[in-house]
Amino acid sequence: MSPGPATAAFVVGAAVSLGTSWLLVSRLERLGERLGLSEALLGLLAALAADAPEITASITAVSHHQRSVGAGVVLGSNVFNLAALLGLGAVVAGRIGLHRRVVLLGGGVAIWTAAVCLCAVDGVIEDPVALVLVMVVLVPYVVLLGGRSPLGPLPLPRGWLTWLASAVAEEELELVVAIRPRRGRPKDVLVAALALAVVVGAGAVMERGASTLGGHYRVADAVVGGLVLAAVTSLPNAVAAVYLARKGRGAAALSTALSSNTLNVVAGLLAPGIVVGLARPPGQGLLIAAWYMGLTVLTLIFAFFARGLQRWQGVLIIAGYGAFAAWLLALS
Repeated sequence: MSPGPATAAFVVGAAVSLGTSWLLVSRLERLGERLGLSEALLGLLAALAADAPEITASITAVSHHQRSVGAGVVLGSNVFNLAALLGLGAVVAGRIGLHRRVVLLGGGVAIWTAAVCLCAVDGVIEDPVALVLVMVVLVPYVVLLGGRSPLGPLPLPRGWLTWLASAVAEEELELVVAIRPRRGRPKDVLVAALALAVVVGAGAVMERGASTLGGHYRVADAVVGGLVLAAVTSLPNAVAAVYLARKGRGAAALSTALSSNTLNVVAGLLAPGIVVGLARPPGQGLLIAAWYMGLTVLTLIFAFFARGLQRWQGVLIIAGYGAFAAWLLALS
């Protein structure tokens, strides 16, 4: 593919993929409402649908033996999410208010996922082991958020059960206003299926166009995946999170960012890695994973001690992403 058609494929693929992902998100939310899912599970479902472009781009790259591009899309998207979803949200809104229990509950899953991801990219643990380790934490978290009365059977001290119940209640309180959709109808199933097919197809075309242009102009795979594709595919989540932050829905913005990152790692990196093998470049890939881990920890430390994110903290998070981008370009 020559540069002209490759550019057209990237631009058109990106526009169609990102535009259709909004339709996919809205229809899946409606179907989730019809099924009686909790607000938190609706948020996870929406995050998964909004992540379809980056997950598709990552899987497409991996299937074409460009594993460093695939890993770069996922890890770069996660770094971008922290800056665009939470950092920019705090700057635009002035402050994102958060309950500490919400930060600890969602943040614990996010840090665990980032740590396992770093170990997997470094080759310390195998891909199947990494996926199991993430699911060991993610599945109980989803069950906890999704059950109407999920805490009763848990063999935990009463104080722990009370704390978990409060954390879930605080998150649900904000999500119910932020994402509560109308009930879905049968035709929404067809629309969601068609939208998913379009998103997947357009995402694959976009990735092929970007990779072709990168190869033609000798742009490093880490830049193509970790910066270009990562940023473009994460734009829907960024717009949604900034909107939520301006509305004062701090828990919803945090949930969008952290859930998106966790689902990216599971569906876009670890699961495909079991089939084709995870890219483990000794330099850039590992450092991108380390940057993702470090910025996650920094963001959650800010959020916990400040009971949210102040504007100046948002600026620092964005600056962290700027330094990441500059470092990646310099190494390439």
